[in-house]
This record gives sequence, structure tokens and C-alpha cells, in this order.
Amino acid sequence: MTATVPATAALALGDDALVLSHRLGEWAGHAPVLEEEVALANIALDLLGQARVLLSMTGDEDELAYLREERAFRNLQLVEQPNGDFAHTIARQLYFSTYQHLLYAELALREGPFQPLAGKAVKEVAYHRDHAEQWTVRLGDGTELSHDRMSRACEALWRFTGEMFQPVPGVDVDWAALEASWLASVTEVLGRATLSVPEGPRTGAWAAGAGRQGLHTEPFGRMLAEMQHLHRSHPGATW
Repeated sequence: MTATVPATAALALGDDALVLSHRLGEWAGHAPVLEEEVALANIALDLLGQARVLLSMTGDEDELAYLREERAFRNLQLVEQPNGDFAHTIARQLYFSTYQHLLYAELALREGPFQPLAGKAVKEVAYHRDHAEQWTVRLGDGTELSHDRMSRACEALWRFTGEMFQPVPGVDVDWAALEASWLASVTEVLGRATLSVPEGPRTGAWAAGAGRQGLHTEPFGRMLAEMQHLHRSHPGATW
């Protein structure tokens, strides 16, 4: 018997992967070294693969990616934040990949519509997490300049992290336990990187947290226009 796919959950998880994939793809031709060009492209492709599976669970993946309006997207506000400098991208990746790895590890153990995807994706995301952790330590415990940039990036994105642990209907996990594991892991990595855990709020009145309801930050509209431009300019075109 096939498990019923909760559309809200499939869209939320699929949009997270789709949007972050596009953001990482923006580094093509701009990464600081060739090795990172390849690494970020591979992570982006992994996320795109996840997005295709998740979005196809609830509809036509191309229509959902290219024809929805901004308010119809259910991704976390964290993943839509601009790349900024390399430290900013790494901080975003550390926060998100740690969360995604913990989430998929849980879903891989639970019977349900997301178990097959999670069982495969958790192996990919383990690499994403390790990549982000290594760079966080490398930059945080590097030069005075790299330490300062990594510290500022972690501070700037901290307010977007609380939204990751707001329960998503159809995703059956212990969200409080997931958040505690995430905070412990991130704290340990930042400690190794000689960085302080940011002190700002992670939840509360517009501390960011409305992406799941379709409310997004200003940069998302510009990113979406770029992502959807070709498809909307040539409707019905095939390659």
C-alpha cells in the first residue's frame, strides 16, 4: 500500500532544496578556487535532485518550479538569502545542511512517503554538512580577516535559523529534539572554529520565520525572476 504524500511537506522540503540549489549555482564561474567551483556545483546538483523528487510527489516539477508566484513558495527564508561573500555562503550551508542531515536521518528511519528519498539523500547531505563544517573551521580559525568575515556571516544569518524547527504538517519528527541536536552540533563546530555562538534571537516577532507561509525576503523576488525567466519567456518550449 502506497503511503499518501502530504503535499504541504513535499512542497516545503522540495522548495528548500530547489532554492538553495539555485543559490549555490550562482557561484558557477565565481568561486574562490576551482576545487570549490566543483564542490558547490555538486552540492547544488544533489539538492536539485532532491527537489525534483519532492516536487514530483505533489505535481509537475517544472510547473511548480517555474510557474508559481513568489507567495506560493514554501521554502525557509534562510535558503533564499543571497550568497554574499564566501563566508556568508558557508555559514548558510552550515546552518542548513546540519538541519537537513539531522532531519533526513530521522525520516530515513520512519516508514512513510519520505523514507526512500531520505535514505538516499542522507548520504549526500552528510557530505554537504562535512564540507560546511570544514570550511567553517578553516575560515574561523584562519586569518584575522577570515575569522572576522565568518563571525559576521554567522551573526547575520542566525535570526533565520529558528524557522527550521517550526513543525511542518506531514513531517513526523520530534522537532524540539531535532532543534536541540542542531544547536549542540553547531555550537561544537563554532567552538572548533574559535567563533562565538550568536546571541541574537532565533524566533519571535519577525525574527524571520514566515517563509513556510509564503512570506519571503526582498532578495527572493529577484532570484525567482532570474530562475523563471527563460521558462516564462518561451512557454511550451522543449529541448
